[in-house]
Amino acid sequence: MKSDVIIIGAGPAGLTAGIFTCRAGLKSICIEKLSIGGQASLSYDIANYPGFDSISGFDLTDKMAKQAEKNGLKFVWGTVNSLEKSKNGFVVKTANEIYNSKKVIIACGCKTRKLGLENEEKLTGRGISYCASCDGSFFKNKIVAVVGGGNTAIEDVEYLSRLAKKIFLINRSKHFKAGEFAVNNIKKLNNVEILTDAQVKKLYGNEKLEAILVNIDGNEVKYDIDGLFIAIGYEPDISFIKFDIKTNPAGYIIVDDNMHTSVKNLYACGDIISKDFRQIVVACADGAKAGNSCIGEK
Repeated sequence: MKSDVIIIGAGPAGLTAGIFTCRAGLKSICIEKLSIGGQASLSYDIANYPGFDSISGFDLTDKMAKQAEKNGLKFVWGTVNSLEKSKNGFVVKTANEIYNSKKVIIACGCKTRKLGLENEEKLTGRGISYCASCDGSFFKNKIVAVVGGGNTAIEDVEYLSRLAKKIFLINRSKHFKAGEFAVNNIKKLNNVEILTDAQVKKLYGNEKLEAILVNIDGNEVKYDIDGLFIAIGYEPDISFIKFDIKTNPAGYIIVDDNMHTSVKNLYACGDIISKDFRQIVVACADGAKAGNSCIGEK
């Protein structure tokens, strides 16, 4: 199957890119392996996207998808097994189809590392979150916990300390990956309790999170909490790319201001790229730039 542009991933970045390329008359195909909207669709309530005081992630990304489809974006379902160069562009292979395209936009996002506990997915958006800046406001004057010992976890604690009644910081080691200065700052906060040599072993709750079981240096303690913020890192996965592409040490794709990668006619946008700030509105801006770059080189 041939097209002008193939977009890998149907999250906010990929959907926005598709809106731009299709409106410019480029035949565009978007390949998605799970569900339209990506991780953004899992957010129970979004209150910081312009134009909506409050909207669920599913509803927001559904609106994006319908707009993209209305403009001509074609969705196909499948996992991209390989992205290869060809004489006239690129070849994208899934288990059931081979796609040929002059240009490709990688918008597959990246996975948040999970604890791997029973009911974790079920309770995501119902007490479990992977983004404190997105969901922290829903836990004002409540008791929450943050899991992690890196900079993101420390920043989450600092942010939540202005909202929550009580925060437990759970770090599996006695040492923190975050900078000493930042760690010392949160130690001064009156509503923060730090648990080291600690791991969450069990989640309690059916319709929403109610409590967690934590192993602290060999002793198990149950904590009644309203929210659990998991900040143990992300996992970019671009193993499907079968040629060299420039990435940062963590594996995120490096792009220029217009979302060009180190490979001609290959673009990347959204959470898979190397950047400091990850929000839905930023992903959309990335997608707009990537789509526009394809148009400019039509």
